[in-house]
Amino acid sequence: MATQPVNCLEACVNGCILGDDCPHREHVAAASQFIQNTSIDEMLAIAEERIRKKMTQPSEPPKWVDPDDLR
Repeated sequence: MATQPVNCLEACVNGCILGDDCPHREHVAAASQFIQNTSIDEMLAIAEERIRKKMTQPSEPPKWVDPDDLR
């Protein structure tokens, strides 16, 4: 019996619907281990550093596209 592909982003909002058949089980294990082994203070420090980096990195200016170039 063939299974239909599942869009996890939409279907698993309230939890994984595939259970043990989920192709992303290794990610769940890694996330659980990170949560168990990392203090909330460390997680907050990681988040603050990521926000700081995002705010200090120069953003790329918008690229203009000439409609004539698309033809």
